[in-house]
Amino acid sequence: MLDSLRTKIFADGADLETILRLAEDPFFKGFTTNPTLMWKAGLTDYAEFARLLLERITDRPISFEVFADDKAEMRRQARLISSWGDNVYVKIPVTTTQKRSMAPLVRELSQEGLKINVTALMTPQQVERVAEALAGGAPSFVSVFAGRIADAGVEPLPIIKESLKILEAAPSAELIWASPREVLNVVQASNVGCHVITVTHDLLPKLQLLGKDLEKYSLETVQMFHRDAVTAGFTL
Repeated sequence: MLDSLRTKIFADGADLETILRLAEDPFFKGFTTNPTLMWKAGLTDYAEFARLLLERITDRPISFEVFADDKAEMRRQARLISSWGDNVYVKIPVTTTQKRSMAPLVRELSQEGLKINVTALMTPQQVERVAEALAGGAPSFVSVFAGRIADAGVEPLPIIKESLKILEAAPSAELIWASPREVLNVVQASNVGCHVITVTHDLLPKLQLLGKDLEKYSLETVQMFHRDAVTAGFTL
């Protein structure tokens, strides 16, 4: 079933060893990370981490995020990060921490030829502003955080569908279904024609369950409960 997916799978994480291992598998069409994942992984040298990845990953897109919170410093960081490789996409947040739109900067950098991944979008209105900024520019990604939308109790599929329609005005941009929570999201993304979905390292093993026979899965679950009860030595 994995072979029939219409959506490209990007691995999302910051564990160097895992990323390099996944990079050996052509199934993964790209890679993303972010400062939070890097911090949680205990990384302290951003540029060195990127260098080690880019020594091995040269043929697929990989996104690295700026961490500044003002336009001028974001611009400087974006140009530096972009210089690391032709396959590098620079992640720019949709706004600053003070909710100032970064669409003007996105437009400027995209027109310069930088490959941009605009991140942390959650509304069609944000996608509209970003699509206008990316139209006519370099290849780009627009990351809509569907998982976080769902966490807020909102059905993300209508927003993903609307975002795909909006991005028709920016044909060089591809939509990323970001922050998935379950394998079902991969199927949903493929069904609606979303270009890319990011899959975190903890979710990757579950991809092997895609299309699994449910009768067999039920039996394996029963067997697991019994095995673990016996192993625990429970008595009544």
